[in-house]
Amino acid sequence: MKRVFKWLGILLSVLIVGVGALFVHVWYFKPAKIDWFYGRAFAKFALESPEMLSDLRIVPPWLDFYGDDLDDASPAGVQRAFDLTKDTYDMLRSYDRGAIDEKARLSYDALEYFLRLQIEGDAFRGYEFPVNQMFGVQSTLPNFMAETHQVTNAREAKDYLARLSKFPVKFDQVIESLTGYEAKGVIPPQFTVEKVLVQMREFAATPARQNVLYATFKEKLDKIPAGEMDAATRERFLGDVENAVNASVYPSYKKLIAHFEALAPKAQGNFGAWHLPNGDAYYAWCVRQHTTTDMKPEAIHEIGLADVARVGAEMDAILRDQGLAEGTIGDRVREIGRRPDQLFANTPEGRREMIARFQQILDEIDKGLGSAFDVRPKLGVDVRAIPEYSQATAPIGYYMSGAFDGSRPGVFYANTRDTAEVPKFIMRSLAYHEGTPGHHFQITIAQELTDLPFFRRILGFTAFAEGWGLYAERLAWELGFENDPLDNLGRLRFEMVRAVRLVVDTGIHAKKWTREQAIAYMRDNTGMAEADVVAEIERYFVFPGQALAYKIGMLKILELRERAKAALGSKFDLRQFHNQVLTNGELPLVLLEGVIDGWIARTKAG
Repeated sequence: MKRVFKWLGILLSVLIVGVGALFVHVWYFKPAKIDWFYGRAFAKFALESPEMLSDLRIVPPWLDFYGDDLDDASPAGVQRAFDLTKDTYDMLRSYDRGAIDEKARLSYDALEYFLRLQIEGDAFRGYEFPVNQMFGVQSTLPNFMAETHQVTNAREAKDYLARLSKFPVKFDQVIESLTGYEAKGVIPPQFTVEKVLVQMREFAATPARQNVLYATFKEKLDKIPAGEMDAATRERFLGDVENAVNASVYPSYKKLIAHFEALAPKAQGNFGAWHLPNGDAYYAWCVRQHTTTDMKPEAIHEIGLADVARVGAEMDAILRDQGLAEGTIGDRVREIGRRPDQLFANTPEGRREMIARFQQILDEIDKGLGSAFDVRPKLGVDVRAIPEYSQATAPIGYYMSGAFDGSRPGVFYANTRDTAEVPKFIMRSLAYHEGTPGHHFQITIAQELTDLPFFRRILGFTAFAEGWGLYAERLAWELGFENDPLDNLGRLRFEMVRAVRLVVDTGIHAKKWTREQAIAYMRDNTGMAEADVVAEIERYFVFPGQALAYKIGMLKILELRERAKAALGSKFDLRQFHNQVLTNGELPLVLLEGVIDGWIARTKAG
C-alpha cells in the first residue's frame, strides 16, 4: 500500500510539474497550437479589464479576484493595452495560416482583421473624445456599478465599496489621458463640453441617498434573503455606501467638472472629424472600422441620397393614404406621431404601459419565427426603462447583452424620458431591432456557441451587428408582423433614419456640414422628434462612421441573401441562410461574404 501511495505521489508531482510547464509554455512563449494561442490572447486581454470580467461573468464566483477593481484608464494603461494588441497581432501572424483547416482560418482571419484595425487606429488615440455626452467615465462607470456589478452576498457588497473608493483614481487617470489628448489639439465639440458639464453637475448635486449608486445598491441588498444577511449588516453597508459617494465619488466628479470648465473656452464651435489633426485620415479609418469595407465617404454619401429618395417615396404613399399630402415627409410623420391614439400618457403609469407593450411585442414575435429560424437563443430578453440619470442624452433604445452564466438576461432598454418621442407606430421596429430577432438573437446566439474559440463569441464588428439589427426589422415585416400600414410606416421611418445617416455622417465629417445643417436634413426627412434628432446628430459628431454601419451592413446581408436565392433556387432555405449568418459569431462583411459563398457552393454540390 505504501508503494502505491508513493507512486501516486510521484505521478501527482509529475502531473503538477507538467501542467506548470505547459502553462509557462503557453503563457510566456508561442503556444504550439493556435487554439491555445486564442485562449491565451483572450485571457491576457481579460486580465487587463476587471470591468469586462464582471460584465461577462465567465469566472466562477469562488475565483472572483477582480470584483474589487476597475480598469486602468491612465496613459500608461492605454499604452499597455496597445502593446498587448500589437504583440498579439505579431504572434498571430507568426502562425502558418495555410497549415490550418478552413474553419480555423476563419478564426484567424477575423482576429487578424480586428487587430489590424485597432493597430491602424492607434494613430488617432483619443480622437473618440473619451468623455462625451453619450459615454465616458462620468456615465458608464455609474451605469456599470448599477447594472453590472452584482451584490448577492457580503463579499460582493465589500467589492462594491472597494470599487467606489477607486473612483478618484479612475477619474484622475481619465483626466491625465484627456490632458494629453488636448495638448495634441484633440478638442471636443462645444456642445459636448456643455452637455457633459450639465450631466456631471446634476449627478454630483444629487443627495447621496438619492444617487443611483446608493439606490441600486439598496435594491440589490433587499434581494438577499434575510437568513443570509442580518438587518444590522445591511444598514452598515448602506451607511458605508453613502459615505463613499460623499467622500470618493462626488469629489471625483468635481475634479472632472473643473477640468471641463477649463476646457470650455477652447471648445468654440462644432466641427466634424475633418477639423482634427489629420482628420481626413481619421475619418477614413472610422469608415473602414465601422463598415468593414473599403468604401469611400463620397460613394456612401451618394448611396444615402438615393436611398432617402426611394424610402421617401414609399413613406409618401402611406402618408397620402392617411390623408396627409402636404409638407415634408418629416412634418407629416410627426403629425401622425402627435395623434392621441399613438401616444402613451407621459406619466409613470404611461411609461410602465409603454414598457409592458414592448415586452408584449417581443413575446409575440418570439412565438412566430419557426419558418425563419431553427437556431434560437436559450437566454431570454427583458424590457426595462433606461435609468433616469442617463435618459437625457441616451438614444430611444439600446440593447445590453446577458451574462454568460445566465444570471442576467439580455435587456432592451427603452427611453421613457418623454413618451411622445416613442409613438406607438414605431414600437414594433424598435423592439425587433434591439430584441427579437435583432440584437438579442444575434448576440446571444453567438455567446451560446460552443464550437468556436471564445474570442469569436464576443468579438464585435459594427456593420455585422447593426446591419443584422436593421435586417431584422425588415425580416419581421416580410414575415407579416407589421401588416398595419402605420406599423410599416414606422419600419420605413427607421429605414429612412439609417439612409439619412449615410448622408449626414459623411456630410459632417467629409463635407464640412454644420451641426444645424445636419439637424435640418434629418428632421425634414425622418419625422423624428426634435430632441431625438439633436441627440442623434450630436452622437454622430463624437462617434464618426458608426452610423454608417447599419445601412451598409443590411445592404450586404440582403445582397448575400438574394445571391443565395438566385444560385440555389428550390434548395434555398431561409433558416439555413440565417444559420450561416448567426452561428459564426460577428464577422467583417468581407468574411461574411466568403462564408455565404462557401455555403452556396456546398449546397449546390450536395
